Amino acid sequence: MLGLLVIIVVSWVLLRFIEKKNIEALGIVPNLNRLIQFVIGFFIIAVIVLINIYIETIILKVEWELYSIDYNTIFNAFVYHLRSALTEELVFRGAILYILIQRIGAIKAIWLSAIVFGVYHWFSYGIIGERIILLAYVFVITGFTGYVWAYTFHKTKSIMLGLGFHLGYNLIMSFFYESQPFGELIMSQTSKVGLIGWNEFYYSMFKGLFPTMTTLVCVKLLLKTKLYPQKENQ
Repeated sequence: MLGLLVIIVVSWVLLRFIEKKNIEALGIVPNLNRLIQFVIGFFIIAVIVLINIYIETIILKVEWELYSIDYNTIFNAFVYHLRSALTEELVFRGAILYILIQRIGAIKAIWLSAIVFGVYHWFSYGIIGERIILLAYVFVITGFTGYVWAYTFHKTKSIMLGLGFHLGYNLIMSFFYESQPFGELIMSQTSKVGLIGWNEFYYSMFKGLFPTMTTLVCVKLLLKTKLYPQKENQ
């Protein structure tokens, strides 16, 4: 929590002394409209992730074991992932991205944010030193995700929709897959078939890109709704 507070203070300082703005420039102060955006983002990505898991279940013939649900652990996981997602959003789609957009333009700033986000995951996943193919895969998948979330921040003028995406993705994935400190909270895979050769490559690319591509389509559709009047997106 202290780290998050430090990031918020640093963000305020950067915005105040570089752009003469306050923290509200990030669209971080909650109001009804932004809370609705956050909830919409959470449920959109939740549905997308569940569809992706269903497709994996069909293609790989996955068998799942259902655990007894511990609501206290799920709540703790929610708080953990909310704090983690907010921290990463403030770092990668916060004050620095806002300043870069003002100084070098949205296109360059969004691409730079995406590249840094992709490289960051080499370290967060602990795969530095692994095969170049794995590094390239993680870079493309997470970098593309970073691009869409940065694009979302730029277009919505707020971190709230992207925060909903980020929290929803991490939390729903922790329901089904092993992760630290919270993982397999509801179900666990007991068996599945393996793919080989190009079939494995094609499916891995689909599994990695499908959520983000679908999210991008949803963002473009949302931008046409009353949540984001056209005059705010010029």
